[in-house]
Amino acid sequence: MSKRDGVDTVPGGRKRRPPRRPRPASRPASGSRPASGSRLPRFAKPLTTASLLGWTALSALVPGAAHLRAGHRRTGLVLVGVYAVVLLAALAFSLTRENLLASLTSFAGDSMMVTVIVVASVLALAWFALVVVSYVALGPNRLNQQGQVVTGIVVGVLCVAVMSPFALVAQTVGTARSAIKGIFPSGPDSDAPPLAQNAEDPWGGRTRVNFLLVGGDAAGNRTGVRTDSMNVASVDLKTGNTVLFSLPRNLQHVRFPPSSPLHKQFPNGFMAELPNGGLLNEVWQYANDHPDIMGGKNKGSRALMDAIGHTLGLKIDYYALINMYGFAALVDAIGGLKIRIEQDVKWGGLYGTAGTIKAGHRKLTGEQALWYGRSRVNSDDFSRMGRQRCVIGAFAQQATPGVILANFGKIAGAAKRMAQTNIPEPLVQPLVEVAVKVKDAKITSLQFVPPQFWPGSPDWLKIRQAAKKAISDSMRPPKQAQTANVSASPSGAAPTPAKTRAATPTQTPTRNTQKADAKSLEELCGL
Repeated sequence: MSKRDGVDTVPGGRKRRPPRRPRPASRPASGSRPASGSRLPRFAKPLTTASLLGWTALSALVPGAAHLRAGHRRTGLVLVGVYAVVLLAALAFSLTRENLLASLTSFAGDSMMVTVIVVASVLALAWFALVVVSYVALGPNRLNQQGQVVTGIVVGVLCVAVMSPFALVAQTVGTARSAIKGIFPSGPDSDAPPLAQNAEDPWGGRTRVNFLLVGGDAAGNRTGVRTDSMNVASVDLKTGNTVLFSLPRNLQHVRFPPSSPLHKQFPNGFMAELPNGGLLNEVWQYANDHPDIMGGKNKGSRALMDAIGHTLGLKIDYYALINMYGFAALVDAIGGLKIRIEQDVKWGGLYGTAGTIKAGHRKLTGEQALWYGRSRVNSDDFSRMGRQRCVIGAFAQQATPGVILANFGKIAGAAKRMAQTNIPEPLVQPLVEVAVKVKDAKITSLQFVPPQFWPGSPDWLKIRQAAKKAISDSMRPPKQAQTANVSASPSGAAPTPAKTRAATPTQTPTRNTQKADAKSLEELCGL
């Protein structure tokens, strides 16, 4: 290496390049200072009050967005990635389930409801912490005093807002759990089938379960409970196909199976010595009034299950008693019922002096819906049964999931006051699974009313044969069922059983004004 005329050279005559000078470090944008322990993006603009609130709100929807804006790329990417994985997992779960509603029935179990409450509470706290951390990461201390106060108040409100959905879920599930514990007994009833030990088969090997659904009339001026509405739902556990059997309250002199204590007391039928007495709706209260005969207190449900099961030739597994005045509160809880009234219905007193429900399309309150189904003024028991079906059908149609969720607290409170059952709490989750199947299954209905069946002079063998045939027909494909003269409809259409020559009655307590042909609830009630 040589130096010529003050210029360094290397062998070969090439000039030596001077060393490079280091570039000055980039300065932050004017008016902004980097937060302690963090670096802003190279071209980030200073955060204003509005932009800070916007990024904080965005982080409540997309966790990690605020951290990315503040320059915490690693933390932001981790939060965004975890959130994306959770969303994709939820989407995959919903898309891979053929029946999403059936998959969600597992949440009806007590342990799952407790889990949901805990998880919802944890997520509420986690989202609260996420919003606060995102707000702090954006550096609100760089704002002026007014901006700090405004953002602090708005972010506080945002924290409450993001916690509200999780709090609502926890409260709703907690209310449902409380209602279930208030309605369903924690242990098996002595009159109910024993609980199955195999969790995979909660119904103990049964393929069909029969539920007795009772509407109780326990008015304040009466002693005890009169069962004015009695229906049996016979459900096939595999398909959900259901047959509804409706029995009139004035069915006389029912028989009891040999296993019942009342079989010995009434070998010829319930109060057979009374020509116009011994009605079916008196059995429950008679058994409650005579614990010495029944072998214990409050055996009315057992006596009625025995009587109706023996009448139909079925084993009644469980019952549910619905207090009619509690049902009125339930109707009010969903905002009333819209029903088409065929003709004016007077109610109250002996001659309808309390009021009149006018004909036409009406929205009935709970009290009006109750009396519409109960009034006997210028009517009879069988007409009343038809109106009761309209009330039940209207409620089933109008109590949509949206209505139930919007009024869940009121509905749960009314349900706890109105229901009594011997279905044990461990069977609630399997029962919900069956209810989901019934929702989309074939439902048929058979009423034991004149002229085919006379309650004053019942033909027991004919009733059992009709019940057996209805169950058999319900298991056939729809075309075969129609060929067998049975109409099936998910909306609750009633089958017309095979026509047989009706026996001439010796007497009947009431007169039937309903047509013999069965109709769907849409045709009957104009739903």
